Amino acid sequence: MVNHKKPDSTPRRLRLGVFKFASCDGCQLSVLNLEDDLLALGQALDIAYFPEASSGMKPGPYDIVLVEGSITTPEDAARILALREQAATLITIGACATAGGIQALRNWADVESFKRAVYPSPQYIQSLGTSTPISAHVQVDFELWGCPIDKGQLLRVITDLLAGVRPRLFADSVCIECKRRGNVCVMVASGVPCLGPVTRTGCGAICPSMGRDCYGCFGPTEGARTGPGLPPNTASLANRFHQGLRLIPIEVVRRFRGINGAVESFKQESEAWEQKT
Repeated sequence: MVNHKKPDSTPRRLRLGVFKFASCDGCQLSVLNLEDDLLALGQALDIAYFPEASSGMKPGPYDIVLVEGSITTPEDAARILALREQAATLITIGACATAGGIQALRNWADVESFKRAVYPSPQYIQSLGTSTPISAHVQVDFELWGCPIDKGQLLRVITDLLAGVRPRLFADSVCIECKRRGNVCVMVASGVPCLGPVTRTGCGAICPSMGRDCYGCFGPTEGARTGPGLPPNTASLANRFHQGLRLIPIEVVRRFRGINGAVESFKQESEAWEQKT
């Protein structure tokens, strides 16, 4: 008997996995905040692993893996190596995954003393002495900065991958975005120490648009591993904070040692000013 059934011409849906390391889950919530767009993506993607959204978790391999969080434990250091082998394209999302996050403040402190101060039985706490980005352990294909990430930027990256186009991630400064929006410069007009000149755009210049200074949530403007760019002139901005805005050295340190403080350019600047305190 001849089988006249036509072969299935439906294209295979790309398999997506979303994984968490040391983080607050905020960037995963940004994925869920895609709402109707996420439903549309669900028709083109097989959301195989996303514990934040579903109890149905399928094993790898995966075509696209989104990773939130930094590496802070020996177990996570081993887990990210195994996950990299299962991922065709690995994308880090958020400041924790791209820079070590706010928890990277431990990199300048004695972690063992923290354990003794916080936990009644510190001997049971197994953690690394530092909090490091995913790129310090495995090759990362694309990085989405921010605390949290911009959901519109995430949507563009995923739709580009679905279309077979290499995503283009911009590293312009927040100042450029302020010019586009017609914002008055808060540092010039109000004398507040704004990190906008050395911080990459992506947030839409939310804080300056509200009359507040930029806190550097989207990391330095230096070219990420996903594209070209020049290092930010943090030294010039730090001198402006100190000489023009009268910040004492420890205040300059605190400006650069925040959510993305462990990124090399911010790290070097904060350490240089720490020596002046």
